[in-house]
Amino acid sequence: MTDRSVVPGPGGGPTAGSDPAVAVVRQVLAGLPGSVVFLRPEFGSQGEATDFRFVATSPEAVDIGGRRGPDLLGLSVLRTYPGVAGSDLWQGYLRALKAGVGYEGELEYEAAAAGVPHRSRYSVRAVPCHDGLIVSWDRLDSSEREQRRLALMQHLGRMGWVDRDLVHGEITWSEEVYSIFDRDRSLGPMTLEDLSAHAEPEDRPALDGAVEALLKTGEPLDRTFRINLPRKVTRHVRIVAETENDAQGHPVRVHGFFQDLTAVKHAEQQLLEHQQTALAQQSLLTAERDLAARLQNTLLPVPQQVLRLADLTVDVAYQPVQEGLNLGGDWYSAIELPDGSSLFVVGDVAGHGLDAVAAMALLRFTAKGMAITGTPLPTVLAGLNTLLLHTTERTCNTATMIMAVYQPATSRLTWVRAGHPPPLLLRQGEARFLPPPAGILLGATTTPRYAAATLELLPGDHLLLYTDGLVERPNEPIDEGLARLARTAAAHADTPRFLDGLVRALVAPEARRDDICALHISR
Repeated sequence: MTDRSVVPGPGGGPTAGSDPAVAVVRQVLAGLPGSVVFLRPEFGSQGEATDFRFVATSPEAVDIGGRRGPDLLGLSVLRTYPGVAGSDLWQGYLRALKAGVGYEGELEYEAAAAGVPHRSRYSVRAVPCHDGLIVSWDRLDSSEREQRRLALMQHLGRMGWVDRDLVHGEITWSEEVYSIFDRDRSLGPMTLEDLSAHAEPEDRPALDGAVEALLKTGEPLDRTFRINLPRKVTRHVRIVAETENDAQGHPVRVHGFFQDLTAVKHAEQQLLEHQQTALAQQSLLTAERDLAARLQNTLLPVPQQVLRLADLTVDVAYQPVQEGLNLGGDWYSAIELPDGSSLFVVGDVAGHGLDAVAAMALLRFTAKGMAITGTPLPTVLAGLNTLLLHTTERTCNTATMIMAVYQPATSRLTWVRAGHPPPLLLRQGEARFLPPPAGILLGATTTPRYAAATLELLPGDHLLLYTDGLVERPNEPIDEGLARLARTAAAHADTPRFLDGLVRALVAPEARRDDICALHISR
């Protein structure tokens, strides 16, 4: 009969009985409590571990089948526990043996004793040693598992329980309470009365009163206070406690828990600060928006009726986007000059908000003032370019505009442009854009060149001056927008309220992202 404790080593090496390493391990395990064993691997033809055998055990080792240390010697792991094959435990054994690192895990195993299935759960640890594994295990019954779960819940919730016997003076803290108070466990727990000495001065009177009411009359306690820890750390701790009373109603035992609410309080404070910042920002934005809107309406009132200038009829469409601070710098002018001619201007300052509105006002009134004095239109644009370049604390970089002067005696329109989309002429049902003269946008260069072009307006003509909000769409070339404008204008040429219909056809209100400003001039 083969002695089960004598097992061939890898590759037919020395037996366990003659292996000095095994003898040392057996001596060590003989003095250990609990279930600890030494497993030696068996190898296949390719050098892979195919099984493990028990070659040494501690005296108190007991497996799931009730076999004790001496009965385990020489047994094969896979033959004795076939359900282990391919499990996480088996893979952990192989990794520990191959990589030389420890393995920790849990095993739930079912075996039949006297024909009755029996399921048990174990925590298992395997550590490489002398070409084998030292394996230890502890059975986890339901109470142990519940205690582990409770400890984990307390740790995750930063919560620990406290129990105090008021008759015998015994106090018990769970482990997490020591962590909350950063207290050395060798000092033991402190009484509720001692808490006040560790609290912030402002919190002490209320805490003392609540503790006194709990201990004397049994009034339940639920209070959050701040404590100062030795390392200059302040924590917010909630204490919830109630009493068990004797037959006369006197408190004899206190049950409760402490909870570290520091992270929650910090989060609440950050949220409050963010809310206050958001409210302040919202108030600021609302005030600036209202101011910009009032300024815009004051500087650029929208006419309530069609304008009559000389022998021309002028209709205006002005629709600023007023969502948040998205107030733009689009503007127009349509006035009669001292010599009886008519001035028409449409412009667009880059950007939005109060700065854009301010720049719009500067350019609009300067342009009108220079035109009233009879300054040639190319010279007006050159002056506006210089003004924009040298404005103090310049925030709006560029602007575009078209200026036109109509002489009723000759029916001649003279116009200039600064980087603006060209005017659209409707004549006898045909729409075409006027060839633009030279003119770079305002604020782009210190050496601009502006030229004028002329057009004779005939009876029945329609001329449209507009800003890019009428034609531009996101991710679309401007040429497509201009072509759409020409087609739509030709289709609406003979309709009443031409400009209103044109704007509605081109831009849906919910899709609008920019200001719209347009002058419809007809003779």
